[in-house]
Amino acid sequence: MTDFIKLHKKDFRFKQFISNVLQEDVSDGDHTSLSIIPKHHKGKMHLLVKEDGILAGVEAAKRILKEIDSTLKVKVLINDGAKVRKGDVVFTVGGNARNLLVAERLVLNVMQRMSGIATKTFHLQSLCKGTKTKVIDTRKTTPGFRFFEKWAVVIGGAANHRFGLYDMILIKDNHIDFAGGIPQAIASVNSYLKTKKKKLVIEIETRSMDDVKAVLATGGVDRIMLDNFTPKQTLAAVKLINRRYEVESSGGITEKNIRLYAACGVDFISIGALTHHVKSLDLSLKAID
Repeated sequence: MTDFIKLHKKDFRFKQFISNVLQEDVSDGDHTSLSIIPKHHKGKMHLLVKEDGILAGVEAAKRILKEIDSTLKVKVLINDGAKVRKGDVVFTVGGNARNLLVAERLVLNVMQRMSGIATKTFHLQSLCKGTKTKVIDTRKTTPGFRFFEKWAVVIGGAANHRFGLYDMILIKDNHIDFAGGIPQAIASVNSYLKTKKKKLVIEIETRSMDDVKAVLATGGVDRIMLDNFTPKQTLAAVKLINRRYEVESSGGITEKNIRLYAACGVDFISIGALTHHVKSLDLSLKAID
């Protein structure tokens, strides 16, 4: 079990996930395989890389294969986080041929998307090299698949923001507007946490320098998000905050301008596109002799 799974084991249930996706895909049977392949026929397959990138999902694939058929034998040749090139073989797996074919598409769907996310993440984090900035993800994830997408971000060398609505306080623009202002929103959050005896990191979104000044005057937070600030505005805000709080940049940040924001000295840059606007890496699971 990897460190990521240990850290987030309460956030995800592999067996439930696999049961749900197999019901969606297999339902009352893989009738093509059932009609062609004898019940006890053995086979072997390998995971072939068809496009250069960063590999992710090997550990996930191992767990999926084990859940589908614990007798399947997996030999891993390349591990998660490795740079791979077209033609590389990641692992081989052998055992009951029917079960291999049931597992094939699920393994590929998971690994291709995870590897696509890890590849994009690695590229964006590399653009921040030499700065203190850490790229982080958001909650803009595929429903039911967040665990794998956030895992892929970590494999790609970046970090996770909050996992959900339950493990961090993030006071956004709508919260502030509904609360009647920044001081009121911060006061409500701290009162709530004290009453509930909860210890959660508190982050607040700011939309202007006036918002930043209001947060600094109020206090009671751990991190300030600068939403849709220009690089020039970001630099001014970082100087104003002067390390009193962590600083996160968000909104409108791409590979073309991420270096400019990182150079401003922000601690984090959150990018929703890591998970909601990504191309899967081309992989294939093929039968071999």
